[in-house]
Amino acid sequence: MVLAITHAQVSAEIWQARGGYQSLLGHQIFCVDSSDNQYSNPKLPALLLLHGFPTSSWDWLPIWEGLAESYRVIAFDMLGFGFSDKPNNRRYSIHAQADIVEALVTSKRLERFHVLAHDYGDSVAQELLARQLEGKGAGEWLSCCFLNGGLFPETHRALLIQKLLLSPIGGWLNYFNGYAKFCRSFSSVFGRDSKPSEQQLTDFWWHINYNNGKHIFHNLITYIRDRVKHRQRWVSALQKSNMPLALINGSEDPISGSHMVCRYKELLCRVDYCAELSMIGHYPHLEAPQNVLDHYQTFIRCQNH
Repeated sequence: MVLAITHAQVSAEIWQARGGYQSLLGHQIFCVDSSDNQYSNPKLPALLLLHGFPTSSWDWLPIWEGLAESYRVIAFDMLGFGFSDKPNNRRYSIHAQADIVEALVTSKRLERFHVLAHDYGDSVAQELLARQLEGKGAGEWLSCCFLNGGLFPETHRALLIQKLLLSPIGGWLNYFNGYAKFCRSFSSVFGRDSKPSEQQLTDFWWHINYNNGKHIFHNLITYIRDRVKHRQRWVSALQKSNMPLALINGSEDPISGSHMVCRYKELLCRVDYCAELSMIGHYPHLEAPQNVLDHYQTFIRCQNH
């Protein structure tokens, strides 16, 4: 039986101790691999997790143990996030993050694997999916499941703080934004009855600020422009996918809720499984971890029969 756990059971420091660093494309990238556990089954299929903005691989903790019962689970902090390197420059891009993912796939010798992505990670997954379709991708994807994310720029309803960070005053705004503003903005994208706890907010804020990370928000947020620039390529990848695709989406998400799912279907993107979680917001794996686990396992089982 798969079980969800809470962040309160595993602190940020314990999560950091579970992982290690990979030197990828000139950067130190933090990675957690369930196969590093001496009791893990080496025959389990691999599952790569791609986290969202502005958080990190720690997002996956509530469903980690449940997934690790059936998969070799690999999660990492993308460049600029969590415990990974955080260079302070304007050169962050989805394509560069995708390059790091493929370097990790090569380093881990992943030949065939599943992908589960959220938010920012959805865009990275779309670029990687396009590469898979071109026959240029690292490894062979077996499936991809998207949690809430801006798959289509026309349906992505950015928060005011995101728009301001993208503007010329973004760097200045970073300097003055503090914990209270973060709590309001972050909590606003959760469902009414599934808001993050004070402890969760404190821990997420700690992750974001690790290695002075808050002060590069205005650099990381440029991914919103990437979504517009590469829309046709990334939407086409969803429409022409040659592998099973799934959506597990919190319907109450003000950024990428039920309106995003409607657009997905309007554009005739491939969808082999779709779960719309009522009353759940932008972080379904934090707000309703057991539901996400159950739906994900059902998606995979459907593909195996």
